[in-house]
Amino acid sequence: MINNKIHLATKISLFIVNHRRDLRIGADIRKKGKLEKAMEFVERMKKMQEKARITLKKMQEDMKRQADRGRKKSEVWKKGDRIILSTKYLMFKERLVRKLVDQYIGLYTIEEVVSTNVVKL
Repeated sequence: MINNKIHLATKISLFIVNHRRDLRIGADIRKKGKLEKAMEFVERMKKMQEKARITLKKMQEDMKRQADRGRKKSEVWKKGDRIILSTKYLMFKERLVRKLVDQYIGLYTIEEVVSTNVVKL
């Protein structure tokens, strides 16, 4: 370290010239006071993290409740049900004028229920 090196002209280190004390290299980690302060810091950090975790969990539940308020329950479909299909998101090969296409098409029978919101017609 440059600051701890003895200068040829002054015969003392630059650190002593600037700070009027010796540079401490390394620390005795076995000192009781430092260990207690470190343990207090660790405990304080654990309490803050636990408090943050509880707050985040509460906020997550609040957001879920707000989001669920606008949701509707989906209908339960079963094989053999007859449904009509909305053309809102369908793409047609021929470019049709949107206002002239029927809003709903067919009466289709459900052949298979893949999941709660996917069925095979």
